[in-house]
Amino acid sequence: MSNDRKVISVKFNQDQGCFTCCMESGVRIYNIDPLVEKSHYDIEMVGSVSQCDMLFRTNLLAIVSGGSRPKFADNVLLIYDDLLKKFILDITFPSSIRAVRLRRDKLVVALLNQVHVFSFPTPTQRLFTLETKENPRGLCEVSPLASAEKQILVFPGHKVGSVQIVDLSCTEMGISSAAVWIAAHKSELGCLAINQQGTRLATASYQGTLIRVWDTTSRNQLVELRRGSDPATVYCINFSRDSDYLCCSSDKGTVHIFAIKNTNLNKRMIIPSGGILGKYGESQWALANFTVPPESACVCAFGPNSSVIAVCLDGTFHKYIFTADGICNRESFDVYLDVCDDDEEYFS
Repeated sequence: MSNDRKVISVKFNQDQGCFTCCMESGVRIYNIDPLVEKSHYDIEMVGSVSQCDMLFRTNLLAIVSGGSRPKFADNVLLIYDDLLKKFILDITFPSSIRAVRLRRDKLVVALLNQVHVFSFPTPTQRLFTLETKENPRGLCEVSPLASAEKQILVFPGHKVGSVQIVDLSCTEMGISSAAVWIAAHKSELGCLAINQQGTRLATASYQGTLIRVWDTTSRNQLVELRRGSDPATVYCINFSRDSDYLCCSSDKGTVHIFAIKNTNLNKRMIIPSGGILGKYGESQWALANFTVPPESACVCAFGPNSSVIAVCLDGTFHKYIFTADGICNRESFDVYLDVCDDDEEYFS
């Protein structure tokens, strides 16, 4: 793959219907069903880009420079307006930006040791800053739905393996509340996910063998899912829109699909509990799974009609259909970098 076609990161938007593709040569935006390139920002316009977060399907994009030919410093957040075809806002931070998350009313930026929360889009004002433990992966998620009762922000807590939960609606009203946190794992956190409604939180540690699902109100663990027995780097966890299912991807090259509403659908090892394997023998394993190239990182999400999408940094797009009894079949495969490539109808 030429350097111009090198993908630095991919990310789904909040409704999981589009994804951003950050490249050495700029940014591309794709629709998922059908797979169509919707927008294309070249290197002259944006430089090489490491992060891009869409605000649902609106005209606003949050962009952070990176790669070998950046146009801006990596501690500058840029907001691009696709209608105006220009940058409309920039915010400079004291250190490099690790993650950006958009809501229709909030902008969240994670640095190595801080999380900043802003009102958004107008006026864009800093509401507060939270000190965090060192967070090199920029683990930080916010519930996307403005209509949901809960506006939940989650990020690593100060204790190893813990997750801090902040109710943004309380802080907005000026109500100070004690820090709320969950002791999720014994080792460092590796991945976080929150469902659309802000009621469910999923966590994985650096070990990457277990995924735990939590109720954000009671802070109780609802289910423990086993991704595998060997340590792995979990790249991505996502809930289905109805929160009935969860998918995850890792450096093992397998995308796992779990049931979290009806957990009886998940597979279990047929081993007497308390035997030589102990709790390992009682684990819930994936309802279904499929494989992607293990040498390429990927993100995964749920599409329409019981489908799961995997988008990989090698430019490949995988769509599988799964059933409640664990059957998983490939429906489509594409090289998304070739979709509409060199076509002028980018903004159709």
